[in-house]
Amino acid sequence: MPTALHPPASRPPAARPPQPVQTSFEDLGRPLATTTFVVVDLETTGGPPSEAGITEIGAVKVRGGEVLGEFQTLVRPPSAIPAFVQLLTGITDAMVATAPPVEAVVPSFLEFARGAVLVAHNAPYDTGFLRAACARSQLAWPAPEVVDTVVLARHLVLPDEAPDRKLGTLARLFGASTTPDHRALSDARATVDVLHALLGRLGNRGVQTLEDLKTFAARVPAARRAKRHLAFGLPSAPGVYQFRDAAGRVLYVGTSVDVRRRVSSYFTASETRPRMTEMVRAATTVVPVVCETPLEARVRELRLIAEHEPPYNRRSRRPERGTWVKLTAEAWPRLSLVKQVRADGGAGATYLGPFRSTRSAELAVAALHEAVPLRQCTRRIPRTPRADDPGACVLAELGRCGAPCLGPERGGQDAASYAEVVEAARRALTVDAGPTFAALRERMTSLAGQQRFEEAATHRDRLDAFLRAAERAQRRAPLGEAPELVAARRSAPAPGWPVGGWELVLVRYGRLAGTSLSPRGADPMPYVEALRATGEVVTPPGPDREGLLTEETDALLSWLEQPGVRLVSVLDPDASPWACPVNGAGWARSLLEA
Repeated sequence: MPTALHPPASRPPAARPPQPVQTSFEDLGRPLATTTFVVVDLETTGGPPSEAGITEIGAVKVRGGEVLGEFQTLVRPPSAIPAFVQLLTGITDAMVATAPPVEAVVPSFLEFARGAVLVAHNAPYDTGFLRAACARSQLAWPAPEVVDTVVLARHLVLPDEAPDRKLGTLARLFGASTTPDHRALSDARATVDVLHALLGRLGNRGVQTLEDLKTFAARVPAARRAKRHLAFGLPSAPGVYQFRDAAGRVLYVGTSVDVRRRVSSYFTASETRPRMTEMVRAATTVVPVVCETPLEARVRELRLIAEHEPPYNRRSRRPERGTWVKLTAEAWPRLSLVKQVRADGGAGATYLGPFRSTRSAELAVAALHEAVPLRQCTRRIPRTPRADDPGACVLAELGRCGAPCLGPERGGQDAASYAEVVEAARRALTVDAGPTFAALRERMTSLAGQQRFEEAATHRDRLDAFLRAAERAQRRAPLGEAPELVAARRSAPAPGWPVGGWELVLVRYGRLAGTSLSPRGADPMPYVEALRATGEVVTPPGPDREGLLTEETDALLSWLEQPGVRLVSVLDPDASPWACPVNGAGWARSLLEA
């Protein structure tokens, strides 16, 4: 059945003591005693991995200390074996002359190692050659989990125990039953004994699972490893997750196709961001919200970030603090940069934004001033200015400002002329970017013809800043005014997301009011009607756009404009058509980028 998106609570819930969670075996991780390892060693010609110069592969499959099988074969390399390598390994050109090429060997080895954890001494060297061999054989590298015994030895073997971490040195230290001799199978057998000895040293350090082993090898701080329990009991499902502290305050909000796996990654070596390390240190609980579709998860994330303002989220925080360009509602309007949209649209004010930075808003204002002679001063001019006004500015005297300061007698504009200028500016902000585009393009062409390329680039930056913001606003406005819109798209397969017949989306006044998945093969119309009946009630945004989260509307537009999306119904399309202006900023921007 469809799910409605209701606004979250206005304040975080009161802190509750941690509740006991019944953990599953999957939560606890994969025990080392039952993990299958394939210990591999390669002999090569000594060249770079891209040459795929493998001469021998040896591997041993073990689980729980028991050998399950061995793999060994010589390989005919694409080039001759250097003499010093023949002397080191004992493998000669004559020995590999009748051996199979790497293209015939790699598939057999991959089948032998399927589903196992790969182990090697100095693993990047061996895996580098295996990757190259897969590429040469036109096979996909399966990307198995890898354990490097060199890395483990650096953490577990003290300097006074061994002078180095070479395989021969460690084999002697641990009394390996096989002496490494630069032959693949012998070295793999010796590595098995070294691996078991190293794992034995980890027993008293709390390392019992493969996940523990990986975090230990990566030197993950013990305090972060200890927080792994926060992922226990979380759903392996797509959705949103919230890290909270002991007081119930939301620290961070994120989305994932698999909430449990993503949250677990915060406690491993893969998470290297200092801010996230600090956040994990303060977190005491993780609250999941399972979602039916990626769009629902994205919207819930935006709403939670906007409501709680998590200190560790960098993006989407405090959307109301964006910069807007305002055509003021004064007697003689001008352009101004503001931080808040007010309910003065009825008085004649027009807004463009929000801009991602004040700098981009300033560039857009400069572009508009190039095309439309609005006054640029901040003085409060009376509705009927005097011709002898001593406050007339220098720009007006030079004819570079359309302000009415001077009066018609001295070259200023009268009320009717300036009203036309203001209307041209308003149309540029809302529906018609053509005159602004033409004016700046002509200026850029002129400057380029004079080889004043830096100045031409400045004008291009101004025009681009204006067109980008105007295009977003002109695309967003019709959707924000639409009372109701239902769209559908065949549910596309994606990792972690359930696949149904149709993904249904209900939009009201630019907000996601509900989403649903209809089963494959079922008639979707009953699900559409149920979605409309149970969807969130959204009130029209007021003149100050209260309640209209622009990032949410942008996310909905991105989804609606995907290939394959179909409009199911639009409520009252004549009163609020979903359309963009023909000569709008999108058209002009396409010409600019052509």
